[in-house]
Amino acid sequence: MTSPISTSTPASTPTTLDQLREQALAAARPRTHQAGTAIDCDRLVRIFSTDGIEVQALQGLELTVAQGDLVALVGASGSGKSTLLNILAGLDVPTAGKATVGGYDLLEMTARDRLRYRRETVGFVWQQTARNLLPFLTAAQNIALPMQLKGKRRAHVRHHRTRVDQLLEALHIGDLGHRRPGELSGGQQQRVAIAVAMANDPAVLLADEPTGELDSETGSAVFEALRTVNRELGATVVIVTHDPLVAGEVRRTVAIRDGRTSSEVLRRTTTDEHGEESVSEREYVMLDRTGRVQLPRTFLEALGMEHRVAIDLAPDHIAVHPDNPDEAPL
Repeated sequence: MTSPISTSTPASTPTTLDQLREQALAAARPRTHQAGTAIDCDRLVRIFSTDGIEVQALQGLELTVAQGDLVALVGASGSGKSTLLNILAGLDVPTAGKATVGGYDLLEMTARDRLRYRRETVGFVWQQTARNLLPFLTAAQNIALPMQLKGKRRAHVRHHRTRVDQLLEALHIGDLGHRRPGELSGGQQQRVAIAVAMANDPAVLLADEPTGELDSETGSAVFEALRTVNRELGATVVIVTHDPLVAGEVRRTVAIRDGRTSSEVLRRTTTDEHGEESVSEREYVMLDRTGRVQLPRTFLEALGMEHRVAIDLAPDHIAVHPDNPDEAPL
């Protein structure tokens, strides 16, 4: 349920027509891209049409991810998270809004730009291991392939071999380079897939349910590989996941509901006077540029809130109350 929060000027301060016009123009103006931002989505819309029926997968979604961040995207099936990931990967094109990744405007790219973007700027890991690797190539050959497609000159061969060895060692699969995918376990295949995605040193790595087909222990090892890519190789990592263990291990978990970002959980590591570390977390609901928030369903159900709510402005907060019919005006 979406609950609007009024940001209008109090009635005691008259607002002129020019002021209202300026407020409307400011709300419609695209945000400026900030330095240090890897991903910036501004009122992103994606509409699918099937048999004359339109489905809005994304409904004005807003999301910003800083360079070097490790973020998990969570949400129910149909919430829009996979649609968002496909757009960020350059596999789909948004209907409206603005989205930039690594300096690329995803709405303005040509076909050639999009190909270069997928080869150099983003890496992608699918949930299904068979989609990530070519079965007739060894692990090392799979990792080298994206580099060969990017630059085919013989002078690059030595660099390719060095990069392959570095990635195999970094992801703790250095002794598996000679094996084909059919000779690897599911977890080993996913770690090779991560190495393939990082072959051309992309700025952003996207992973769609990378632990979805793995047991918890193997999934933990794959997540550690993603953490290694983030910490040691410097990539910004965005993971779509249903795995609560993965979602709970990242600094920032973003929930998507009904095609919009609805809430975030931010985690911070603190050290006490005895040198012991602890992790604290807090959940926030997201406030978009028009003043809308999505309140958690559990809160709404607990208080019986639906259709409309009453709000009151206090000096330092806004109070939201269930609608009371007895207080309705005549």
